[in-house]
Amino acid sequence: MRDIPGTPRLLGLAGLLPQLACVLILYLGPIELRYAAQAIAFGYAALIFSFLGGMWWGIAAAAPAAERRQALGWLWIAAVVPSLIALGAYLPWVFGKTWPEPSLVMLGAAILMSPAVDAKLGPLAPRWWMALRVPLSLGLGAMTVAAALA
Repeated sequence: MRDIPGTPRLLGLAGLLPQLACVLILYLGPIELRYAAQAIAFGYAALIFSFLGGMWWGIAAAAPAAERRQALGWLWIAAVVPSLIALGAYLPWVFGKTWPEPSLVMLGAAILMSPAVDAKLGPLAPRWWMALRVPLSLGLGAMTVAAALA
């Protein structure tokens, strides 16, 4: 983590705090706040996962023109997948199905797997990218699953 510039490191780690607060409320707080804490945990994880897709889109857009045309088709696709997963995980609630526990697990699992995309970025990402992305994805993904299991 020392190789990561201070601002992205600080803001990235601070970005785990809302999810941590939800998990703490779920495990230590009053039962009356359970549904609200799970709903907020879901919404926050969906928001951050979609933001990650936007980061991947920006990396693809910033790549040299030759790479954008030929080799980055996979990244453009990967960039829209987080938003589609988040939407898919939200739909059970819209249609009155069991929610939010299964949706939190689905979203948490997807977040836990997201560093696989980051690892494929290679030289397109900053040299410190993986050092930041792995702990953030593991932290947010694990806390999202923990919110489902509370």
